[in-house]
Amino acid sequence: MNRPVVLVLGSGVMGRGIAKSFAAAGISCAILTRNAAKVAGVDARVALLDKLPPEAPQLVIESVPEEKELKFACYAAIESAYSGAPVLASNTSGIDLELLAQPLKYPQRFIGMHYFMPAEVNTMVEVAPVKATDPAAMDTAVRLLEAAGRNLVRLKRAVPGLLINRLQHAILHEAYYLIDQGVASAEEIDRCAREMLAPRMCITGLIEQKDISGLDTHALAQRALVPVLHHGEQPGRALQDLYEAGHLGIKTGKGFYDWSGKDPDQVKAEAGRKLTELLAYLKQQR
Repeated sequence: MNRPVVLVLGSGVMGRGIAKSFAAAGISCAILTRNAAKVAGVDARVALLDKLPPEAPQLVIESVPEEKELKFACYAAIESAYSGAPVLASNTSGIDLELLAQPLKYPQRFIGMHYFMPAEVNTMVEVAPVKATDPAAMDTAVRLLEAAGRNLVRLKRAVPGLLINRLQHAILHEAYYLIDQGVASAEEIDRCAREMLAPRMCITGLIEQKDISGLDTHALAQRALVPVLHHGEQPGRALQDLYEAGHLGIKTGKGFYDWSGKDPDQVKAEAGRKLTELLAYLKQQR
């Protein structure tokens, strides 16, 4: 193929979704993977490569497993091949981007670019610079993401977990604590999230709603509740016990819910369909 504009490192579910989002917008995209012949489910418009193209892409997006050494090896290969020509972005969901930037020869070309599953459906992408990032690198990444129709959250600086994962994990940390303490079940927590928190946030967000309801009430409630929230530094046992027992959710048939007899691909496809419809509806309401 001709030189891809965007090169995705990693052919997992997220990597395939990221590549599809660019290809759907007519932007030349390829996936680099070690087992190109064995990879399935890749959009027909996306090229599968087993070695780096000779010419540098404009943007390289790393979407490999969350292992620092594996990511460092990928970065070293990209920098050796292209001498800092492309913007190099990591799709990490939790590793500190400043840590990932430390061994780079060209940290000025490095940014965070965090997608959410399913990446081809969920248009929101977080982008964040590290301390060394050249603004021109951010501009290139933003231009390509906007051309692909992504809805950007531009952070002023990188922090571990970026914005959305930090908010999500703060809520989950309290949720798992309530499960551990026998206060509520996973089903009740999810019902509250689906039927009250999520609909309200769809309309007013998290903070605007407090402006509407009154900051006096909110400030006094915060004084009462923050001291009794769970601020522990250890992960919740409810989740960790399932993980250590090998119960990983739908992929193993059991997690907080019983998924036995369910087709994982079908469940994910149905969730993706519903999310697409909901996002389209919410866009009409703006």
